[in-house]
Amino acid sequence: AFLPLQIAFVTVVLGRYLKNREKNERLKKISIVINSFFSEAGTDILTGLKVFNKNCDEISIQLNVQTDWIDNTFSKAVKYLENVDIKIECNAEQLEVLKVLLKIKMDFLIRMIENPNLLEHDTFTDMLLAVFHVMEELLARGEFEDDNKADMAHLSNDIQRAYKTLIVQWVEYMRHLHTEYPYIYSLMVRKNSFCKEKSVIISD
Repeated sequence: AFLPLQIAFVTVVLGRYLKNREKNERLKKISIVINSFFSEAGTDILTGLKVFNKNCDEISIQLNVQTDWIDNTFSKAVKYLENVDIKIECNAEQLEVLKVLLKIKMDFLIRMIENPNLLEHDTFTDMLLAVFHVMEELLARGEFEDDNKADMAHLSNDIQRAYKTLIVQWVEYMRHLHTEYPYIYSLMVRKNSFCKEKSVIISD
């Protein structure tokens, strides 16, 4: 009489175990893709977008990630970024530089968007699409005109959207490294473009 119950119990437990293992494997694949993004393109794009940020010094204070940050510190940084008013201002010369950078990264961004492992990571996918949209807007223009205020305002809005989502994802990426890969995290802290006195050299 107890045998069917035992079989049912084992089936449920085994099913949960396999489901959790499958989920962990998917999350691991996603983390590998995100690591690749920031290594190959994300950090460079973040630096390229930062030049348009007119209150960058104020924001950089909140992004001066340190080795002693804890989970709560990362959460406070994300909350700050989600609510801060990021001021973006464009000019033709800077837009041309960004256009060249994004064109170089275009093939990589396309492969990222096509990656099926990211389908379950909505916020990261939204960030990729926002960055990709900026690239499409810039590549669609032959030249940029500082006197065209309406177009500059439109591009500023697109850049503000991409930049904000990108720095939020960057903080989450740093949080992940802090937990899972402290040796990579140490290097990324030393390479942090939001820290004016950054240096990869470890000193006494």
